[in-house]
Amino acid sequence: MEFRHQSVLLKETIDGLQVKPNGVYVDGTLGGAGHAFEVCKKLSATGRFIGIDQDQDAIIAASERLAAFRQAAIIRSNYCNMVQILRDMGIRGADGILLDLGVSSYQLDNEERGFSYRYDAPLDMRMDRRQSKTAADIVNGYEEKDLIRILRDYGEERFAKNIARNIVAARQQTPVRTTGELTDIIKRSVPARIQATGGHPAKQTFQAIRIELNQELDVLRDSLDGMIDFLNDGGRICVITFHSLEDRIVKTIFRKNENPCICPPDFPVCVCGRKPKGKVITRKPVIPDPEEQENNPRSKSAKLRIFERIDKPEGRPEAAEG
Repeated sequence: MEFRHQSVLLKETIDGLQVKPNGVYVDGTLGGAGHAFEVCKKLSATGRFIGIDQDQDAIIAASERLAAFRQAAIIRSNYCNMVQILRDMGIRGADGILLDLGVSSYQLDNEERGFSYRYDAPLDMRMDRRQSKTAADIVNGYEEKDLIRILRDYGEERFAKNIARNIVAARQQTPVRTTGELTDIIKRSVPARIQATGGHPAKQTFQAIRIELNQELDVLRDSLDGMIDFLNDGGRICVITFHSLEDRIVKTIFRKNENPCICPPDFPVCVCGRKPKGKVITRKPVIPDPEEQENNPRSKSAKLRIFERIDKPEGRPEAAEG
């Protein structure tokens, strides 16, 4: 299957990065290289682009699309390793970093990857297929209380208890191995009146299992500060999210880096010594315009937030360790 992915908020993201021809730019979720292609077009011969993705199919597709750009280097890894990768390449700071989070259209539409409830396929959902653990291991191996937790916390699923209880009951008879089997269990767990008025009943459960398997929220939470530290003065980080859990993490971390002071509100002056690292460019997230939402329905939940690094002191560490 050809790797196809329609880049969301493409113009807004490229504008937000404010690409300098001789700058260093990093895409931590390279995908099909839609955003990357537009960045590379703006770079001069002295500019550099580094694309990172953990999905081998994305690496192959992006390598073909960016083959004409000598400035581009493509690396298979998780973006949580970005800062160390750049250091190993001798890069001391980036002028722009991009993250386009979530699952790609290709991953959703490729039946064998097991991301979608629309097809009956093995329960996989691995973004990096070098990983041994799959969605089936979660569905068949987690205790009921842990299933409830991830469905509630990561899927914001109202019927988490019903679904978890029915998963445990079903797997006692025979392991749940396919997306179709899991979808049937979910449908039995969600009241018919809810199914008649809401979206697909399996959407939130599949999201929750995918997030748990790939540790998506932990990776995001643990990586953003280091990326901000690694930006050059005036450099920007653009993050596109697709659900409220991701967006909340990005918003919180951006605000903390803009105003890190932890002094009590009644203190007349700051004594904690924590200094701002930059400013939030997007007071409200940028969302797709009506035309993009109509042309690409999957863009409807997308939100773009941008942070700009300011006054990076000379001689300080390029990034926080880890």
